[in-house]
Amino acid sequence: MLAFVVSTLMFIVPCALVLGVVVTIHELGHFLAAKGLGTKIDQFSIGFGKAIARWTDKSGVEWRIGWLPMGGYVRFAGDDNVASVPDQSDLAALRKDLVRREGEAALGRYYHFKPLWQRAVITAAGPASNFLLAIALFAGLLLALGEYVLPARVESLKPGGAAAVAGFMPGDLIVKADGDDVASFNDLQQMVRMRADVPTRFVVRRGGELVTLSATPRWGPIEDRVSGPQRGGILGVTPPQRPSDYVHVTYGPGEAVRGGVRRTWSVLTSTIYYLGRIVTGQVSADQIRGPLGIAGVTSKVAQLGAEGASSFGGMILGSGVNLIQIAALISVSLGFMNLLPIPVLDGGHLLFYAYEALARRPLAAKVQAAGYRVGLALVLGLMLFATWNDLQRLRVFNFIGGLFS
Repeated sequence: MLAFVVSTLMFIVPCALVLGVVVTIHELGHFLAAKGLGTKIDQFSIGFGKAIARWTDKSGVEWRIGWLPMGGYVRFAGDDNVASVPDQSDLAALRKDLVRREGEAALGRYYHFKPLWQRAVITAAGPASNFLLAIALFAGLLLALGEYVLPARVESLKPGGAAAVAGFMPGDLIVKADGDDVASFNDLQQMVRMRADVPTRFVVRRGGELVTLSATPRWGPIEDRVSGPQRGGILGVTPPQRPSDYVHVTYGPGEAVRGGVRRTWSVLTSTIYYLGRIVTGQVSADQIRGPLGIAGVTSKVAQLGAEGASSFGGMILGSGVNLIQIAALISVSLGFMNLLPIPVLDGGHLLFYAYEALARRPLAAKVQAAGYRVGLALVLGLMLFATWNDLQRLRVFNFIGGLFS
Protein backbone atom coordinates (compact mmCIF):
# COMPACT_ATOMS: atom_id res chain seq x y z
CA MET A 1 0.00 0.00 0.00
CA LEU A 2 2.81 2.40 0.93
CA ALA A 3 4.58 1.69 -2.37
CA PHE A 4 1.37 2.50 -4.26
CA VAL A 5 0.96 5.80 -2.39
CA VAL A 6 4.58 6.80 -3.04
CA SER A 7 4.28 5.84 -6.72
CA THR A 8 1.06 7.86 -7.07
CA LEU A 9 2.62 10.91 -5.43
CA MET A 10 5.68 10.64 -7.69
CA PHE A 11 3.32 10.59 -10.68
CA ILE A 12 1.16 13.53 -9.57
CA VAL A 13 3.33 15.93 -7.55
CA PRO A 14 6.05 16.74 -10.16
CA CYS A 15 3.38 17.37 -12.81
CA ALA A 16 1.35 19.58 -10.45
CA LEU A 17 4.44 21.61 -9.58
CA VAL A 18 5.55 22.09 -13.18
CA LEU A 19 2.12 22.85 -14.66
CA GLY A 20 1.24 25.00 -11.66
CA VAL A 21 4.26 27.22 -12.18
CA VAL A 22 4.01 27.39 -15.98
CA VAL A 23 0.28 28.17 -16.13
CA THR A 24 0.44 30.60 -13.20
CA ILE A 25 3.23 32.55 -14.90
CA HIS A 26 1.14 32.63 -18.09
CA GLU A 27 -1.82 34.12 -16.22
CA LEU A 28 0.49 36.45 -14.29
CA GLY A 29 1.62 37.86 -17.63
CA HIS A 30 -2.00 38.74 -18.46
CA PHE A 31 -2.45 40.12 -14.95
CA LEU A 32 0.60 42.40 -14.92
CA ALA A 33 -0.10 43.75 -18.39
CA ALA A 34 -3.71 44.44 -17.44
CA LYS A 35 -2.66 46.09 -14.19
CA GLY A 36 -0.13 48.25 -15.98
CA LEU A 37 -2.84 49.45 -18.38
CA GLY A 38 -5.29 50.28 -15.61
CA THR A 39 -7.66 47.36 -16.10
CA LYS A 40 -10.07 46.44 -13.33
CA ILE A 41 -9.47 42.85 -12.16
CA ASP A 42 -11.82 40.86 -9.96
CA GLN A 43 -9.83 37.74 -9.21
CA PHE A 44 -6.47 36.00 -9.58
CA SER A 45 -6.37 32.32 -8.71
CA ILE A 46 -3.40 30.06 -8.17
CA GLY A 47 -4.85 26.62 -8.76
CA PHE A 48 -8.40 25.56 -9.58
CA GLY A 49 -11.36 24.36 -7.57
CA LYS A 50 -12.61 25.46 -4.17
CA ALA A 51 -10.38 28.02 -2.48
CA ILE A 52 -8.35 26.84 0.50
CA ALA A 53 -7.19 30.42 1.12
CA ARG A 54 -8.29 33.82 -0.15
CA TRP A 55 -7.69 37.50 0.54
CA THR A 56 -8.41 40.84 -1.12
CA ASP A 57 -5.70 43.44 -1.77
CA LYS A 58 -6.03 47.22 -1.60
CA SER A 59 -6.94 47.47 -5.29
CA GLY A 60 -9.92 45.13 -4.83
CA VAL A 61 -8.39 42.05 -6.46
CA GLU A 62 -9.36 38.83 -4.75
CA TRP A 63 -6.39 36.47 -4.55
CA ARG A 64 -7.22 32.82 -4.04
CA ILE A 65 -5.40 29.49 -3.80
CA GLY A 66 -7.39 26.57 -5.21
CA TRP A 67 -7.12 23.03 -3.94
CA LEU A 68 -6.05 21.70 -7.37
CA PRO A 69 -2.57 23.18 -8.01
CA MET A 70 -2.53 22.57 -11.78
CA GLY A 71 -2.50 26.15 -13.01
CA GLY A 72 -4.55 29.27 -12.38
CA TYR A 73 -6.49 32.08 -14.01
CA VAL A 74 -7.10 35.82 -13.98
CA ARG A 75 -10.67 37.11 -14.15
CA PHE A 76 -11.27 40.63 -15.38
CA ALA A 77 -14.19 42.70 -14.15
CA GLY A 78 -17.20 42.05 -16.37
CA ASP A 79 -16.06 38.60 -17.54
CA ASP A 80 -18.72 35.91 -17.78
CA ASN A 81 -16.03 33.22 -17.52
CA VAL A 82 -12.35 32.76 -16.80
CA ALA A 83 -11.54 32.45 -20.52
CA SER A 84 -12.57 36.10 -21.11
CA VAL A 85 -14.90 34.97 -23.88
CA PRO A 86 -17.52 37.73 -24.18
CA ASP A 87 -21.21 37.29 -24.69
CA GLN A 88 -22.17 40.20 -26.91
CA SER A 89 -25.65 40.69 -25.44
CA ASP A 90 -24.18 40.64 -21.93
CA LEU A 91 -21.53 43.19 -22.98
CA ALA A 92 -24.21 45.54 -24.27
CA ALA A 93 -26.08 45.23 -20.99
CA LEU A 94 -22.84 45.66 -19.03
CA ARG A 95 -21.94 48.81 -20.96
CA LYS A 96 -25.36 50.30 -20.29
CA ASP A 97 -25.20 49.40 -16.60
CA LEU A 98 -21.67 50.79 -16.16
CA VAL A 99 -22.51 54.06 -17.83
CA ARG A 100 -25.57 54.38 -15.59
CA ARG A 101 -23.69 53.53 -12.37
CA GLU A 102 -20.18 54.87 -12.93
CA GLY A 103 -20.34 57.13 -15.94
CA GLU A 104 -18.86 56.88 -19.44
CA ALA A 105 -15.29 57.31 -18.17
CA ALA A 106 -15.49 54.05 -16.18
CA LEU A 107 -15.61 51.99 -19.39
CA GLY A 108 -11.87 52.56 -19.86
CA ARG A 109 -11.13 50.38 -16.82
CA TYR A 110 -12.95 47.34 -18.19
CA TYR A 111 -11.05 44.93 -20.44
CA HIS A 112 -13.72 44.47 -23.13
CA PHE A 113 -14.13 48.23 -23.58
CA LYS A 114 -10.43 49.08 -23.70
CA PRO A 115 -8.71 50.38 -26.85
CA LEU A 116 -7.82 47.65 -29.32
CA TRP A 117 -4.07 47.90 -28.83
CA GLN A 118 -4.41 47.53 -25.06
CA ARG A 119 -6.54 44.40 -25.38
CA ALA A 120 -3.96 42.97 -27.79
CA VAL A 121 -1.08 43.73 -25.40
CA ILE A 122 -2.90 42.13 -22.46
CA THR A 123 -3.71 39.05 -24.55
CA ALA A 124 -0.19 38.63 -25.94
CA ALA A 125 1.39 39.09 -22.50
CA GLY A 126 0.41 35.54 -21.45
CA PRO A 127 2.33 33.66 -24.16
CA ALA A 128 5.16 36.22 -23.96
CA SER A 129 5.55 35.50 -20.24
CA ASN A 130 5.91 31.79 -21.03
CA PHE A 131 8.75 32.47 -23.45
CA LEU A 132 10.42 34.78 -20.91
CA LEU A 133 10.04 32.11 -18.22
CA ALA A 134 11.73 29.53 -20.47
CA ILE A 135 14.60 31.92 -21.20
CA ALA A 136 15.02 32.66 -17.49
CA LEU A 137 15.00 28.96 -16.51
CA PHE A 138 17.44 27.90 -19.23
CA ALA A 139 19.70 30.88 -18.48
CA GLY A 140 19.60 30.21 -14.73
CA LEU A 141 20.73 26.60 -15.21
CA LEU A 142 23.52 27.61 -17.57
CA LEU A 143 24.72 30.30 -15.18
CA ALA A 144 24.55 28.10 -12.08
CA LEU A 145 25.75 24.78 -13.47
CA GLY A 146 27.10 25.32 -16.97
CA GLU A 147 26.72 22.28 -19.19
CA TYR A 148 28.65 19.19 -20.27
CA VAL A 149 28.91 19.12 -24.06
CA LEU A 150 29.76 16.11 -26.20
CA PRO A 151 31.07 17.40 -29.56
CA ALA A 152 29.33 16.00 -32.64
CA ARG A 153 32.39 14.07 -33.77
CA VAL A 154 32.04 10.78 -35.63
CA GLU A 155 33.88 7.85 -34.10
CA SER A 156 32.18 5.07 -36.04
CA LEU A 157 29.51 4.59 -38.71
CA LYS A 158 26.69 2.09 -38.97
CA PRO A 159 27.43 -0.05 -42.05
CA GLY A 160 24.99 0.85 -44.79
CA GLY A 161 23.46 3.60 -42.67
CA ALA A 162 22.44 7.03 -43.95
CA ALA A 163 25.73 8.66 -42.92
CA ALA A 164 27.89 5.92 -44.40
CA VAL A 165 26.03 6.11 -47.72
CA ALA A 166 26.39 9.92 -47.75
CA GLY A 167 30.17 9.75 -47.34
CA PHE A 168 30.71 10.58 -43.67
CA MET A 169 34.03 9.36 -42.28
CA PRO A 170 35.34 8.57 -38.77
CA GLY A 171 36.94 11.71 -37.34
CA ASP A 172 34.50 14.10 -39.03
CA LEU A 173 33.26 16.91 -36.78
CA ILE A 174 29.70 17.88 -37.75
CA VAL A 175 29.43 21.68 -37.49
CA LYS A 176 26.21 22.44 -39.39
CA ALA A 177 22.96 20.63 -40.17
CA ASP A 178 20.29 22.10 -42.42
CA GLY A 179 22.06 25.47 -42.19
CA ASP A 180 22.05 25.59 -38.37
CA ASP A 181 25.12 25.38 -36.17
CA VAL A 182 25.62 22.07 -34.35
CA ALA A 183 27.11 22.76 -30.93
CA SER A 184 26.89 19.22 -29.56
CA PHE A 185 25.99 15.66 -30.43
CA ASN A 186 22.72 16.16 -28.54
CA ASP A 187 21.84 19.03 -30.92
CA LEU A 188 22.52 16.70 -33.83
CA GLN A 189 20.35 13.92 -32.38
CA GLN A 190 17.41 16.24 -31.73
CA MET A 191 17.52 17.63 -35.25
CA VAL A 192 17.96 14.25 -36.98
CA ARG A 193 15.18 12.63 -34.93
CA MET A 194 12.59 14.94 -36.54
CA ARG A 195 13.92 14.69 -40.10
CA ALA A 196 13.36 11.05 -41.06
CA ASP A 197 13.08 10.74 -44.85
CA VAL A 198 14.05 14.40 -45.29
CA PRO A 199 17.23 15.03 -47.37
CA THR A 200 19.45 17.20 -45.20
CA ARG A 201 22.68 19.06 -45.90
CA PHE A 202 25.49 18.65 -43.37
CA VAL A 203 28.80 20.49 -43.10
CA VAL A 204 31.67 18.59 -41.48
CA ARG A 205 35.18 19.63 -40.57
CA ARG A 206 37.60 17.07 -42.01
CA GLY A 207 41.37 17.51 -41.76
CA GLY A 208 41.12 21.29 -41.42
CA GLU A 209 38.69 21.64 -44.34
CA LEU A 210 34.90 22.06 -44.49
CA VAL A 211 33.11 19.39 -46.50
CA THR A 212 29.42 19.50 -47.45
CA LEU A 213 27.49 16.22 -47.46
CA SER A 214 23.84 15.37 -48.09
CA ALA A 215 22.20 12.58 -46.09
CA THR A 216 18.64 11.40 -45.54
CA PRO A 217 18.01 10.14 -41.99
CA ARG A 218 16.09 6.87 -41.95
CA TRP A 219 13.25 5.75 -39.73
CA GLY A 220 14.40 3.54 -36.90
CA PRO A 221 13.83 2.67 -33.23
CA ILE A 222 15.03 5.18 -30.66
CA GLU A 223 15.36 4.30 -27.01
CA ASP A 224 14.45 7.30 -24.87
CA ARG A 225 14.88 6.93 -21.10
CA VAL A 226 12.12 9.48 -20.50
CA SER A 227 9.56 8.69 -23.19
CA GLY A 228 10.37 5.03 -23.76
CA PRO A 229 10.78 3.34 -27.17
CA GLN A 230 9.99 5.63 -30.12
CA ARG A 231 10.54 5.84 -33.85
CA GLY A 232 12.43 8.70 -35.43
CA GLY A 233 15.20 9.71 -37.77
CA ILE A 234 18.57 7.93 -37.45
CA LEU A 235 21.76 9.09 -39.15
CA GLY A 236 23.88 6.08 -38.21
CA VAL A 237 26.83 7.74 -36.48
CA THR A 238 28.32 7.04 -33.04
CA PRO A 239 30.34 9.68 -31.15
CA PRO A 240 33.30 9.03 -28.86
CA GLN A 241 31.87 8.80 -25.34
CA ARG A 242 34.84 8.54 -23.01
CA PRO A 243 34.71 10.84 -19.94
CA SER A 244 37.55 12.90 -21.42
CA ASP A 245 35.47 13.59 -24.56
CA TYR A 246 32.93 15.66 -22.63
CA VAL A 247 33.65 19.37 -22.31
CA HIS A 248 32.36 21.38 -19.33
CA VAL A 249 31.29 24.82 -20.52
CA THR A 250 30.70 27.65 -18.04
CA TYR A 251 28.67 30.80 -18.69
CA GLY A 252 28.73 34.38 -17.48
CA PRO A 253 25.45 36.30 -17.00
CA GLY A 254 25.31 37.69 -20.55
CA GLU A 255 26.33 34.40 -22.14
CA ALA A 256 23.76 32.53 -20.04
CA VAL A 257 20.94 34.83 -21.20
CA ARG A 258 22.01 34.44 -24.82
CA GLY A 259 22.13 30.68 -24.29
CA GLY A 260 18.63 30.77 -22.78
CA VAL A 261 17.33 32.69 -25.79
CA ARG A 262 18.98 30.23 -28.21
CA ARG A 263 17.53 27.21 -26.42
CA THR A 264 14.05 28.72 -26.26
CA TRP A 265 14.19 29.59 -29.96
CA SER A 266 15.45 26.10 -30.79
CA VAL A 267 12.59 24.44 -28.89
CA LEU A 268 10.06 26.75 -30.53
CA THR A 269 11.30 26.22 -34.10
CA SER A 270 11.59 22.46 -33.56
CA THR A 271 8.01 22.34 -32.26
CA ILE A 272 6.72 24.29 -35.27
CA TYR A 273 8.69 22.09 -37.70
CA TYR A 274 7.47 18.84 -36.14
CA LEU A 275 3.84 19.98 -35.99
CA GLY A 276 4.13 21.00 -39.64
CA ARG A 277 5.17 17.44 -40.51
CA ILE A 278 2.23 16.08 -38.51
CA VAL A 279 -0.26 18.38 -40.27
CA THR A 280 1.08 17.41 -43.70
CA GLY A 281 0.87 13.71 -42.83
CA GLN A 282 4.63 13.06 -43.01
CA VAL A 283 4.81 11.72 -39.46
CA SER A 284 2.33 10.16 -37.05
CA ALA A 285 0.57 12.27 -34.43
CA ASP A 286 0.96 9.58 -31.77
CA GLN A 287 3.65 11.58 -29.96
CA ILE A 288 1.23 14.36 -29.01
CA ARG A 289 0.79 14.17 -25.24
CA GLY A 290 -2.06 15.10 -22.94
CA PRO A 291 -2.16 15.60 -19.16
CA LEU A 292 -1.41 11.93 -18.43
CA GLY A 293 1.55 11.98 -20.81
CA ILE A 294 2.93 15.16 -19.26
CA ALA A 295 2.52 13.65 -15.80
CA GLY A 296 4.41 10.55 -16.92
CA VAL A 297 7.27 12.58 -18.38
CA THR A 298 7.65 14.87 -15.36
CA SER A 299 7.59 11.88 -13.03
CA LYS A 300 10.26 10.10 -15.07
CA VAL A 301 12.61 13.09 -15.31
CA ALA A 302 12.29 13.61 -11.55
CA GLN A 303 13.26 9.97 -10.95
CA LEU A 304 16.16 10.14 -13.40
CA GLY A 305 17.45 13.29 -11.70
CA ALA A 306 17.53 11.50 -8.36
CA GLU A 307 19.38 8.43 -9.70
CA GLY A 308 22.91 7.98 -8.45
CA ALA A 309 22.67 10.65 -5.74
CA SER A 310 24.46 9.72 -2.51
CA SER A 311 22.24 11.82 -0.23
CA PHE A 312 18.67 13.01 0.06
CA GLY A 313 19.81 16.56 -0.69
CA GLY A 314 21.51 15.34 -3.85
CA MET A 315 18.33 13.57 -4.93
CA ILE A 316 16.29 16.72 -4.44
CA LEU A 317 18.86 18.80 -6.34
CA GLY A 318 19.02 16.35 -9.25
CA SER A 319 15.25 16.08 -9.50
CA GLY A 320 14.90 19.85 -9.21
CA VAL A 321 17.34 20.53 -12.05
CA ASN A 322 15.52 18.09 -14.33
CA LEU A 323 12.12 19.54 -13.43
CA ILE A 324 13.37 23.06 -14.17
CA GLN A 325 14.42 21.90 -17.63
CA ILE A 326 11.10 20.20 -18.34
CA ALA A 327 9.26 23.28 -17.02
CA ALA A 328 11.14 25.42 -19.54
CA LEU A 329 10.23 23.04 -22.38
CA ILE A 330 6.56 22.94 -21.38
CA SER A 331 6.51 26.72 -20.99
CA VAL A 332 7.65 27.16 -24.60
CA SER A 333 5.03 24.69 -25.78
CA LEU A 334 2.25 26.38 -23.79
CA GLY A 335 3.24 29.80 -25.13
CA PHE A 336 3.22 28.52 -28.70
CA MET A 337 -0.03 26.58 -28.39
CA ASN A 338 -1.78 29.62 -26.97
CA LEU A 339 -0.72 31.66 -30.00
CA LEU A 340 -2.46 29.32 -32.43
CA PRO A 341 -5.25 31.22 -34.23
CA ILE A 342 -8.02 29.22 -32.58
CA PRO A 343 -10.90 31.08 -30.89
CA VAL A 344 -10.90 30.67 -27.06
CA LEU A 345 -7.07 30.65 -27.16
CA ASP A 346 -5.01 33.85 -26.98
CA GLY A 347 -4.16 33.50 -30.67
CA GLY A 348 -7.86 33.44 -31.51
CA HIS A 349 -8.43 36.67 -29.59
CA LEU A 350 -5.50 38.26 -31.44
CA LEU A 351 -6.93 37.07 -34.77
CA PHE A 352 -10.24 38.79 -34.01
CA TYR A 353 -8.38 41.93 -32.93
CA ALA A 354 -6.41 41.90 -36.19
CA TYR A 355 -9.68 41.80 -38.13
CA GLU A 356 -11.02 44.65 -36.00
CA ALA A 357 -7.90 46.71 -36.71
CA LEU A 358 -8.15 46.17 -40.48
CA ALA A 359 -11.92 46.45 -40.84
CA ARG A 360 -12.23 49.29 -38.30
CA ARG A 361 -15.05 47.38 -36.61
CA PRO A 362 -15.34 44.21 -34.51
CA LEU A 363 -16.25 40.94 -36.14
CA ALA A 364 -20.01 40.33 -36.13
CA ALA A 365 -21.20 38.99 -32.79
CA LYS A 366 -22.77 35.89 -34.36
CA VAL A 367 -19.52 35.07 -36.19
CA GLN A 368 -17.51 35.49 -32.98
CA ALA A 369 -19.92 33.27 -31.06
CA ALA A 370 -19.74 30.57 -33.74
CA GLY A 371 -15.95 30.87 -33.80
CA TYR A 372 -15.70 30.37 -30.06
CA ARG A 373 -17.89 27.27 -30.24
CA VAL A 374 -15.78 25.81 -33.05
CA GLY A 375 -12.57 26.73 -31.21
CA LEU A 376 -13.78 25.09 -28.02
CA ALA A 377 -14.67 21.95 -29.97
CA LEU A 378 -11.21 21.89 -31.56
CA VAL A 379 -9.43 22.32 -28.24
CA LEU A 380 -11.53 19.64 -26.54
CA GLY A 381 -11.02 17.33 -29.53
CA LEU A 382 -7.25 17.81 -29.35
CA MET A 383 -7.29 17.10 -25.61
CA LEU A 384 -9.29 13.91 -26.15
CA PHE A 385 -6.93 12.80 -28.92
CA ALA A 386 -3.88 13.51 -26.75
CA THR A 387 -5.45 11.62 -23.83
CA TRP A 388 -6.15 8.68 -26.16
CA ASN A 389 -2.44 8.70 -27.09
CA ASP A 390 -1.53 8.77 -23.40
CA LEU A 391 -3.76 5.77 -22.65
CA GLN A 392 -2.32 3.87 -25.62
CA ARG A 393 1.21 4.68 -24.49
CA LEU A 394 0.44 3.53 -20.94
CA ARG A 395 -1.08 0.32 -22.37
CA VAL A 396 -4.29 0.91 -20.42
CA PHE A 397 -6.41 -0.72 -23.12
CA ASN A 398 -4.17 -3.81 -23.13
CA PHE A 399 -4.57 -4.06 -19.37
CA ILE A 400 -8.38 -3.74 -19.56
CA GLY A 401 -8.53 -6.28 -22.39
CA GLY A 402 -6.47 -8.70 -20.32
CA LEU A 403 -9.04 -8.56 -17.53
CA PHE A 404 -11.70 -10.01 -19.82
CA SER A 405 -9.58 -12.48 -21.83
